[in-house]
Amino acid sequence: MIAWNNAGLRQRRSLRRLSAILILGAALAPAAAFADDDVVAPQAYAIHAQATFTEQAHPAFTSPYQGPLSLNPGARGDETTDVTVYLGVRPWAGAEIWINPEVDQGFGLSDTVGVAGFPSGEAYKVGDTSPYVKLPRLFLRQTIDLGGDKSKVDPDLNTLGGSQSADRIVLTVGKFSVVDVFDTNAYAHDPRQDFLNWVVVDTGAFDYAADAWAYTYGASAEWYVGPWTLRGGVFDLSKAPNSPSLDSSFGQYQEVAELERRYSLGKLAGKVSLTGFLTHGRMGSYGDAMALAEETGQPANVALVRHYQTRGGLSVNIEQQLTDQLGLFVRAGEADGTKEAFEFTDIDQTVVVGLSQAGNAWKRPDDKVGLAILQNDISREHQAYQNAGGTGILIGDGQLPHPGPEQILETYYNLQIIKGLHLTADYQFVYNPAYNRDRGPVSIFGLRLHAQY
Repeated sequence: MIAWNNAGLRQRRSLRRLSAILILGAALAPAAAFADDDVVAPQAYAIHAQATFTEQAHPAFTSPYQGPLSLNPGARGDETTDVTVYLGVRPWAGAEIWINPEVDQGFGLSDTVGVAGFPSGEAYKVGDTSPYVKLPRLFLRQTIDLGGDKSKVDPDLNTLGGSQSADRIVLTVGKFSVVDVFDTNAYAHDPRQDFLNWVVVDTGAFDYAADAWAYTYGASAEWYVGPWTLRGGVFDLSKAPNSPSLDSSFGQYQEVAELERRYSLGKLAGKVSLTGFLTHGRMGSYGDAMALAEETGQPANVALVRHYQTRGGLSVNIEQQLTDQLGLFVRAGEADGTKEAFEFTDIDQTVVVGLSQAGNAWKRPDDKVGLAILQNDISREHQAYQNAGGTGILIGDGQLPHPGPEQILETYYNLQIIKGLHLTADYQFVYNPAYNRDRGPVSIFGLRLHAQY
């Protein structure tokens, strides 16, 4: 039987939040109907909202030892809740300004540590038992039409309805997430509506600039020409690796570039993109940390050997329709394994393969089912550092005598209850959590309730 943390209090809070989601849906439902599918005139303003409640739990698992950043081996469950309002306005032709105030509450399993491919994209690195307010996004987007065929743009979260030309330039500046623009995938990119695992929705080796909530200040440019898109951006880093505070001086920063090619196999659409990043900041090398540990007799610690240097990586992202309702996606990436990851998670190599199926075949077109398998790994230097007692962003078992690749299977079913309200059942099987053959495997069960208008 799962031993829930503060069970009575959490259950009462969960019920209140579930009620709040339903009340929010009832209050905002009329707003969802204002958009006219036949109108392509630029939308002047928009108000949207979403609320998501996620619960995850796992039974007890084998663990002969554990360290400061280990997944707790006891049976436990944790929940997160977030409510976001999306306010958008068009100040002039081609421009959009968006602000997304948000209220967050809750924790990921074991305070969001213990697995490099963490099982909930709804769990941030900073949790709290009480609701708190954040401002994840405040940005300006300017689209410059360059000609070509016009296509309709449907209203959506952070997108005003209207039309756009095939060839265009899109400029974005302000506070937003790097993965709002880069490394996107139609089948696996939204932990509120599809897969939950961090490394399924974003490439694990893409160590993108972000604070502890996955957002940062920066600017990006996108150039669309026919089937090609070239993207580039510069973004602010945290004050220190995995810090909740950004570097206000912009002295530490990241450059990101991406080349995308869209194509069709018959009538089946596909897309492939190549993404690269260079992080310039104060970070530690595993070799330096190991050398200092040998001198002092203390556990290895990259924080003690940080200096200004550069870390880079490359990744590929593929999406391909197999039928009108079935899609295949692949993500793979590798980053410099001699230095610590700065922002995202402790992964030097990753590969993900998955499928996403709409429910048309069983007469539920608004349902979705997904299946993904992934493998993460770290370099030999990184393994040695972990075995010497080192910790990273999410992992640190105190030792790592028997390293192995972290392998995860995730499957989910997203059920539409009514329009705008979905309930998802999710299951993940984690083999070698934190690259440790001595611990696990772990089965993680999840439920997600999501309302969006």
